[in-house]
Amino acid sequence: MFPHHREREQPIFSARAHVFQIDPTTKRNWIPASKHAVTVSFFYDATRNVYRIISVGGTKAIINCTVTPSMTFTKTSQKFGQWADSRANTVYGLGFATEQQLHQFAEKFKEVKDAARLAREKSQDKELANTALTIAAPQFSQDLSDELQSPPVMCVNGPEDKLFRSQSADITLSSEKERIKKMLSVRVKVQLTETATDETALESIPAAIGREAGSICEMNLEAELFTLQDSNSKLVAALHEANANVEQWKKQLTAYQEETERLRDQVADLEAHGPSDLLKDELTQSLEELEALLKAKDEEIHILQSKKAEYHEMEHQRDEAIHRLREMEMRNSDLERRIQNTEQNLSNSLEDRDRLDTEIQRAIEILDIKIFDLNDLRQSLVKLIDK
Repeated sequence: MFPHHREREQPIFSARAHVFQIDPTTKRNWIPASKHAVTVSFFYDATRNVYRIISVGGTKAIINCTVTPSMTFTKTSQKFGQWADSRANTVYGLGFATEQQLHQFAEKFKEVKDAARLAREKSQDKELANTALTIAAPQFSQDLSDELQSPPVMCVNGPEDKLFRSQSADITLSSEKERIKKMLSVRVKVQLTETATDETALESIPAAIGREAGSICEMNLEAELFTLQDSNSKLVAALHEANANVEQWKKQLTAYQEETERLRDQVADLEAHGPSDLLKDELTQSLEELEALLKAKDEEIHILQSKKAEYHEMEHQRDEAIHRLREMEMRNSDLERRIQNTEQNLSNSLEDRDRLDTEIQRAIEILDIKIFDLNDLRQSLVKLIDK
């Protein structure tokens, strides 16, 4: 019974990694699912044509995920990747010891996903074929009755697989399902006994997380710098346009003032020579229109000057933003130095720990020799006392 179950689902790829799960409350923080690196394996069920990702730690199943065509494995750093499992309503994260291991796992994940997609398409074709067989079932009633004399055939969790049974075989089918459930429980218990440890990968996780934080900070700084440069170019263009308009209005104002002075001189000359009332009225009306136009132009110039003050204020804000950006760059550099110091301290601590372990081992060996000598001395003294 059990060997048949082992043949039904076989491992096709294995890798060691630290397993994490997303915090269900915040949906942002990672929660370690294992204290050390564990084996993460891809399994293929030839009977059901299903691929699964399984990992166990101690006596606990950490990952039990069925691969579907809609899943995507994403590399978030050089040694870390993740994917979402909608059925379990969670996100799994894997931290590997090397970048090569992460690349191999990602390639296998893509390969298995494509295989799952092909399997789904084949199962849909098979379902259509089974539907046709169901319609033609009366023609094979004699064959089915012969089949019921043999051990019952069973398929697990396959909506596409059809099970043709008569009412006389219901009791046999129920007993077969109970047998398969027991067999599956034995399979799970055996898989839960396969565990391993790996401290090297765990030691590399803080450095990978630090580099990830630095890269994210650099991306944010680059995005803010691009935004500031774009705003700066727009402000400069608007300022140039405003200055050009102001110069144009100043030229027009000078021309209008000269025209007004010329008309006033003409009015004075006409008044001195006793012009007619009609000509005087026309000149007075023209002068009033020019004065009104001049007033309107003065107001427009005032509005443009106020806008120019706003542009100066926006330039001031831009300078402040550039100053903040430089401060953030300095903080980023300081953060990178702190990360490097932390990595160096961690490396020194590991070397000190290894050296201390070596000294302790040497002391234990010396202590064993001393204990052995003391034991020999005790036996010699006992022999002397007995004599």
